[in-house]
Amino acid sequence: MANVVIVGAQWGDEGKGKVVDIYTEYAQSVVRFQGGNNAGHTLVVGDEKTVLHLIPSGILHEGKRCIIGNGVVLDPKVFLEEIDGLKKKGYLKDDSQLMVDGAVNLIMPYHKKIDIARELKSGAKKIGTTGRGIGPTYEDKVGRRGIRFADLLKPETFKRKLHEVLPEKNFYLENFLDEQPLSEEDIVTEYLGYAERLRGYLGRASTAIDKSIKAGHNILFEGAQGSLLDIDHGTYPYVTSSSTIAGGACTGAGVGPKVIDEVIGISKAYVTRVGEGPFPTELNDEMGDRLRAAGSEFGATTGRPRRCGWVDIVALREAVRTNGFTGIALTKMDVLSGLEAVKVCTAYRYGDELIEEFPQDYDVLKACTPVYEEVAGWQEDITGLETYAELPQQVRDYVDKLEKWIDCPIVLVSVGPRRDQTLFRNNPFAE
Repeated sequence: MANVVIVGAQWGDEGKGKVVDIYTEYAQSVVRFQGGNNAGHTLVVGDEKTVLHLIPSGILHEGKRCIIGNGVVLDPKVFLEEIDGLKKKGYLKDDSQLMVDGAVNLIMPYHKKIDIARELKSGAKKIGTTGRGIGPTYEDKVGRRGIRFADLLKPETFKRKLHEVLPEKNFYLENFLDEQPLSEEDIVTEYLGYAERLRGYLGRASTAIDKSIKAGHNILFEGAQGSLLDIDHGTYPYVTSSSTIAGGACTGAGVGPKVIDEVIGISKAYVTRVGEGPFPTELNDEMGDRLRAAGSEFGATTGRPRRCGWVDIVALREAVRTNGFTGIALTKMDVLSGLEAVKVCTAYRYGDELIEEFPQDYDVLKACTPVYEEVAGWQEDITGLETYAELPQQVRDYVDKLEKWIDCPIVLVSVGPRRDQTLFRNNPFAE
């Protein structure tokens, strides 16, 4: 039995969906514990691509229990659209396969409207949110005025809570953001229209997970976004609104830290970032364009082009420390094929100072320049290889150097987007 947490080790978009999908084969339950539909996990099975935003990636495996924990924020319209899309493809034949914790906070129409309007009003100082209403929903959760999943299934409770909060939201929309107010009647009609379809998915994540653990099942906890977007430990204020590091699995799913056996971080062989914020190794040149084109680096949720750069060891070491990684899954190694040399940032230069620890101060990080070491590249197409030993020596040398620099084993190497394009070195679920 093993309980494994999987989180992004960079700024998100590292390929968590694929890795979760692969490890789901060894787990009985997959638990999503934070974030909302601002995350997009892309899975490729055969020639079919599926993009999921809320439902755990394990849903593509028949018979696996997929749980959305209390730490998630949920847009019921998006959730139902995702269910319909999965069923159309032949997945989710049994609705009991999917559960939503009653304490999940709902993304409401005013959350999305506020999110978009704030970004527009901020101009050049915008954060770069997806406009999905994630941040404003978490604000209401912390402010104890959120509407929960369980509330939606009790019409009078839902109406009362909406009636209490909407006047404040409309006042803010009209008088500060210069937006039109929202109709209470329209929201009630729309959301109660979702309620009956959602009723069958209501459950309690914490107790369901506890029962599974006591039954000797393997549990996979699936994170969204990346460690450097964590609300406490990321590049604040250019972060998401939830705890994206491994500790968030405990609060976002209702489990104690002692039940976690392994923590796997997902990192690309290079690095990307979507939206605003500091990015020391960003490449605003032909190499950045090459990485973006070769890696199809466009957001699964927004379609926005991702900013691309060389892998950043300083940032990765920060992620190893804050998450307690027991292993790293290295993705998109194939994207680097064909390069004469690959650069790796091993430290930062801040004025006359050499920095090897990730700065917490945003102004310091923004002013840092990368210090690079160069390693030999490789020309071979590695997408069809079936074992790690078959990789060119230069690839294995690159992996060895990364392991040494971050002081963490690399347990998996991905050489393409499909399930079968994955080379295992160590399986966290192995006995």
